[in-house]
Amino acid sequence: MLRFSKFAAAASVAVSVMMGAASAQTVLRSSDTHPDGYPTVEAVKHFGELIKERTEGRYEVEVYHSAQLGQEADTIEQVRSGVIDLNRVSMAPWNSLVPATLIPSLPYLFRSPEHARNVMSGPIGEEIAKGFDQHGVVLLAFYDGGARSFYNSKKPINTLEDMKGLKFRVIQSDVFVDMVAALGASATPMPYGEVYSAIETGVIDGAENNFPSYESAKHFEVAKNFSLDEHTIVPEVFVMSKASWDKLTPEDQEIFKQAARDSMEKQWELWDARVAESRKIVEAAGSQITTPDKQPFIDAMKPVYDKYVNTPELQDLVKRIQETEG
Repeated sequence: MLRFSKFAAAASVAVSVMMGAASAQTVLRSSDTHPDGYPTVEAVKHFGELIKERTEGRYEVEVYHSAQLGQEADTIEQVRSGVIDLNRVSMAPWNSLVPATLIPSLPYLFRSPEHARNVMSGPIGEEIAKGFDQHGVVLLAFYDGGARSFYNSKKPINTLEDMKGLKFRVIQSDVFVDMVAALGASATPMPYGEVYSAIETGVIDGAENNFPSYESAKHFEVAKNFSLDEHTIVPEVFVMSKASWDKLTPEDQEIFKQAARDSMEKQWELWDARVAESRKIVEAAGSQITTPDKQPFIDAMKPVYDKYVNTPELQDLVKRIQETEG
């Protein structure tokens, strides 16, 4: 009987230790509007794997893709208030909160995806990231959001004149609304998840996005005309709730920062492969890809730049971005 009691006591201690270990694990929820398999979703999964490994299982990341936790505007509020821990969204919806994010959202600012990556992963990116701190989030990484172009259900766009009279969905950003207006078209901000049906029913004529989004959301089924004007290369942001960040030790904060940077480089690799694959898919499905002369489109942006690049600080930021190699 004594021997059994000792065994029972030892077992009880073992169970207690195991339960303590289990309760010590923190599961962090991360949101993304894109579908499973999309480069940003896979990059955050990679981030989670690195976190789990480097914290020896103390932290784990659950990725909720396909807007399971809401559309971008909703999840931004959730991460700011600490309802969710991590969030991958476009930079553009932050324009009204973080003024410096307006600059990377400007049309025709970046010469190429490589140029955008060099800018956002360097000192300029760190400078812009600091502006998020006062809004309840910590910016962990900038992902590549790809070059955005116009597509529509009506006609190919070969010239600036072809833009006139068309109605395009844009993300909820004043810069995007003004950009479309400067090109002679009409802009309708609406959630990403409503675009397909809006084009199908004629509420709008088209939208603007990159090849992977155009393909994965099946927009190519209802808008066959894709104009490769590459008007913006707006970075994506991967942010963490300040409430969740402040619970980390300084050592764990460094682990999270490095894992985010590693996931950023992973995302670039995945992105390049996905762009090539998506273009091949939509072309095979019958999409017409046209490449208009960009210069008239660029020239039409003067009022947009005059409106938003309106302080010496912002003018200097534009100048430094343009001077960055890439």
